[in-house]
Amino acid sequence: MPEITLTTLQGLKQKGEKIVMLTCYDATFAKVSSEAGVEILLVGDSLGMVLQGHDSTLPVSLEEMAYHTASVKRGNRGAFILTDMPFMANPSNEQTLINAAKLMQAGAHMVKLEGAGWLAESVRLLAERGVPVCAHLGLIPQSVNLLGGYKVQGRQEAQARKMLEDARILEEAGAAMLLLECVPSVLAEQVSKAVRIPVIGIGAGAATDGQVLVLHDILGLSLSGRAPKFVKDFMQGQTDIRSAIAAYASAVKAVTFPAAEHGFNA
Repeated sequence: MPEITLTTLQGLKQKGEKIVMLTCYDATFAKVSSEAGVEILLVGDSLGMVLQGHDSTLPVSLEEMAYHTASVKRGNRGAFILTDMPFMANPSNEQTLINAAKLMQAGAHMVKLEGAGWLAESVRLLAERGVPVCAHLGLIPQSVNLLGGYKVQGRQEAQARKMLEDARILEEAGAAMLLLECVPSVLAEQVSKAVRIPVIGIGAGAATDGQVLVLHDILGLSLSGRAPKFVKDFMQGQTDIRSAIAAYASAVKAVTFPAAEHGFNA
């Protein structure tokens, strides 16, 4: 696969071609996933749950995120690497810059921040210094205790308006990508059309510019034994992991995944 850059991803949005993102935490899966057609490898703090066995992403440290980013970089074959800034990694301007630099030096091409419009200052700070930022809106797992659980966000009219406004604010601040998690499909489509930057969805319907899922979920692996509504097991009908990842990538490109059953209504 040719090397994927931010310019590549912006071009895919402009052409209307879907973007394929998948979580990745090590060199072997980085190689397999990038060779199977995954364009963005997300080194997610979801590793705290799927690799470490925690009940949330909160215990994951910056050092652990840098370690896994470096591992992914060594196995990557041309995909774009996006790394999560873990819980409380941006408490001040100075610490935001220091922590983002560590992740970029480990091999990330972009960092992801969870929050809302209040992230604008951090986004601007990083973008002005050459660090591309993806802003994560909707269900933000690092705020699970504040949200009262893993719930769909943006169903109320006021929430939907604010999310749309936040998306515009963050784009204006310099965000180069948005990720929408667990929001009504109609709202996700409105956000995707309202901004010029790529919008990736998870549990956000098929109208976003791309899709992301957790690697373990598409392989039918779950510690809890219960897959979220927006997940599809791509191991079904496949004989090996490489084929399952390729099937996921093909389904996203062909817009056969996600189907209506994987989305949420307002």
